[in-house]
Amino acid sequence: MGKMPMMGGMQNLVKQAQSMQNKMAKVQQELETYRVNGTAGGGMVTAVVSGKMELVEIKINKEVVNPDDIEMLQDLIVAAVKEGQKKATDHSQREMEKVTGGLSIPGMF
Repeated sequence: MGKMPMMGGMQNLVKQAQSMQNKMAKVQQELETYRVNGTAGGGMVTAVVSGKMELVEIKINKEVVNPDDIEMLQDLIVAAVKEGQKKATDHSQREMEKVTGGLSIPGMF
């Protein structure tokens, strides 16, 4: 008879885990459509990144395109992408923490 309360506790734990899994799946779906902009050069280059860390679009102001200084344009593109990725990562982590209550779950990111 001593095992019965433990069974109920285990079922409750399984239900909680399933609920968390469903919520995490929903957040993952929402992250696919989430977009964030990373900019560089005072907005001369903008990288649009999804919540799933995918580079979706690059916008380059024609004034920054200088055939004699391609390296600067390359640096601006890299900087804009990095900023977009950081913003997307930060957003993704905040959304997952809402679901997990800050509990670290290996393999989630």
